[in-house]
Amino acid sequence: MKKIVFSGGGSAGHVIPNIALIEQLKNEFKIAYIGTDGIEEKICKANGVEFYRFDAVKFVRGKILCNLAIPFKLIKSIKQAGKLIDQIKPDLVFCKGGYVCIPPAFAANKRKIPVLTHESDISAGLANKIIASKCKKVLTTFPTTAKQFKNGIYTGSPMRTAIFDRDKKIAREHLNLDNRPTLIVFGGGSGSKIINKNIRDVAFEVCKRVNIIHICGKGNKIESNINGYKQIEFADDMGLIYACADGAVARCGSNSANELIALKIPTLFIPLQNSSSRGDQVKNAEYFCEKGLCRVLAEKQLTPNYLKSEIYKLFGDIKLKTTLGKSCVECGNKRIIKEIKAALQ
Repeated sequence: MKKIVFSGGGSAGHVIPNIALIEQLKNEFKIAYIGTDGIEEKICKANGVEFYRFDAVKFVRGKILCNLAIPFKLIKSIKQAGKLIDQIKPDLVFCKGGYVCIPPAFAANKRKIPVLTHESDISAGLANKIIASKCKKVLTTFPTTAKQFKNGIYTGSPMRTAIFDRDKKIAREHLNLDNRPTLIVFGGGSGSKIINKNIRDVAFEVCKRVNIIHICGKGNKIESNINGYKQIEFADDMGLIYACADGAVARCGSNSANELIALKIPTLFIPLQNSSSRGDQVKNAEYFCEKGLCRVLAEKQLTPNYLKSEIYKLFGDIKLKTTLGKSCVECGNKRIIKEIKAALQ
């Protein structure tokens, strides 16, 4: 049985898509994961994935002095990853972007082990730009991104199959929801302070018309007795949450954005827009908005009144619902797995 090593980390957005693929490959291939002691280790252990740890080097945006030692640390990191690869002896290394995947990609390429990587966003991340020449192919979520690489190929986004074909009635009963339409709100893996604050400011008025399921992030729950307003710190089963949704307010990270659109859930995206971001969420939102697949509210324009108005418009946007119904955005697992198997031949 051939062995595949997965890598990627730093945020759940680099790990959960790998888990989605691992779930479909684990019965046919031996699977291992190389990463740091960050969120990837926690997620892998929770999903029973064999995990190997090394130290990766992170580039700090806007802080030149912090990055001066990176070349020396990277050499050490590549050596660490190389020792693990020698121990595991994989037939393929699959990367999912982020600084964590750079050392394994370099180490595998040096040993003539085929490497594939996947880029989630419209604008390619720094890590994938660095390792692209070491990869047989760069797989992409968006068709336009594939054109940025000589070896780019569009596949779509990896998604966990458990989010599809869920029973709405059962999901609503599980979450004890009444017959009002339901709005789901979330701001990324750790929540979003600005989205949390604004949705809470309008929850009393909005809940006169709809239920709100608010995934607020760990430690961000507050006391509330608003009828129809439910807070969840973290959702272990997003499929259950999605199944309840008649609309959504969310950041525009590629993975969740593609899931929402693939599930035909009308969404108001509030893309992350600050100095710690390279602007990928803004570009993702612009792409979907141009195709009529979402509504967008810029973070700098976010106020309680504007948010409330946009939520009401979201539920009344018939054109958006019609366009979503015709959308070709779908789970990319099948095409990605096809590329993985081709690289193993």
